[in-house]
Amino acid sequence: MTASIITTLPPALPETGFNLAAHVLAAGMAAPDRIALQLLSLSGAERWSYGRLVAAVRGVATGLLAEGLTPGDRILLRLDNSPDFPVTFLAAITAGLIPVPTSAQLTAPEVEKLCATVTPRLIVQAEGVAIPDAPPCPVLPAARLAAMADLPPAEFALGDSGRLAYIVFTSGTSGRPQAVAHAHRAILARALMTDGWYGLTGADRLMHAGAFNWTYTLGTGLMDPWTAGATALIPAPGVTPAQLPILLKRFDATIFAAAPGVYRQMLRADLPALPRLRHGLSAGESLPPALRTEWRTRTGTDIHEALGMSEISTFISGSPGRPAPEGLAGHVQPGRTVAVLDDKGTPVPRGTSGILAIHRSDPGLFLGYFNDPEASAARFTGDWFVTGDTVQMEADGAIRYLGRGDDMMNAGGFRVSPLEVESAMIGFPGLTNCAAVELDLRPGTSVIACAYAAAAPLDDSALTAHAETRLARYKQPRIWAHMPDFPQGANGKINRRLIRQILATSRANLD
Repeated sequence: MTASIITTLPPALPETGFNLAAHVLAAGMAAPDRIALQLLSLSGAERWSYGRLVAAVRGVATGLLAEGLTPGDRILLRLDNSPDFPVTFLAAITAGLIPVPTSAQLTAPEVEKLCATVTPRLIVQAEGVAIPDAPPCPVLPAARLAAMADLPPAEFALGDSGRLAYIVFTSGTSGRPQAVAHAHRAILARALMTDGWYGLTGADRLMHAGAFNWTYTLGTGLMDPWTAGATALIPAPGVTPAQLPILLKRFDATIFAAAPGVYRQMLRADLPALPRLRHGLSAGESLPPALRTEWRTRTGTDIHEALGMSEISTFISGSPGRPAPEGLAGHVQPGRTVAVLDDKGTPVPRGTSGILAIHRSDPGLFLGYFNDPEASAARFTGDWFVTGDTVQMEADGAIRYLGRGDDMMNAGGFRVSPLEVESAMIGFPGLTNCAAVELDLRPGTSVIACAYAAAAPLDDSALTAHAETRLARYKQPRIWAHMPDFPQGANGKINRRLIRQILATSRANLD
């Protein structure tokens, strides 16, 4: 039988003289009068030309170096939903510094843990965004970035494409957020998505529904359109999903990107005719087939899903040129080498379930977890990076997604470790044990639920208040369940699978 492995050649990589930011901005520097970004609201749009964007990035790079930073220093970005986020990200890379983007929703205790991992030399903070009470390094108020944007342009720091460019955090299965280190070459691997997922051209107007400071927006909504010389459209803070269809029509969006939950909310509203829209893109969580079908019926356009993770971005997807078969995630993007493995690291026959893996030669694969070689090595079986996703490769190479191989939860497109949630809750008075699980409310909609052991039921509002001080909003449980008899396995570990089944049965009986 044919083995579940697809091998294609990755793109050639430059060994020297490369900078990720320079690559992203090259098309814009050649056409400075073109519109790079429009910040959309119902009352109008704030426009950024490529000339303004490039000047801001290179000016802020000069300002960051003037703060006494040197190449290789790490900058923690604590920025809100504004253009300051991508400008500072690209400015740091321009200067040879290492930006560490983070969600503005994180609480001060959560940020303190991140600082301990990456030891930043500078924190760039927007007003009202949490940082540790005792910052471990100087703090640059985001209000100063506007003045920096007018400084003389910094030169691009050039070097090997395999050197460290930026770090993003992902929830690890250990419950400790892991610092995912990416090379400058990662931007070249993103070009594999242009045909393998986007169908993106320089003439497109790509609208992303996410906030600036979400990595899905940063890549798909900003850096990739800018690399192509296209126009990025981002809704302003306060725009609701019900208002997005109006903006799609008013600003002539040709491609739309969002998480499945956003599509679901949009379909509850009236959808105007969208003659300029060619297709939608979906990532962050599994796209229910019924949702794709309803969007296609209502708009006449398809949604192309992509499967990926922080360590590699997307590498399985449908595309305008090769739509995913109904019920399947898509195909392996050209330039990727992917396999479905058994427990011993051997490719299984096609049509057999196994763990999805990608070859270490992929230019988009992370460099490792920052300063954690042991955790990095644990993710590999031989030359294969093991994702933890259970899939099945069909006879034609299409991938069927079957679920996670571990207990990781998905909250609005963010992967969340149950251990991180449980660690934050275990100190609550009267609570003796707890387990966080992802609970399906209805097809395509799930929330984080927390089952807990205590002598008597605890106050839900008090539990919620406790979570709010220790966890970002997307990590906070939405359902609390008292369990006098707390399920554990024979080894004494929490049996999350059984807890999930008990909660689901309990809700079904209530309904």
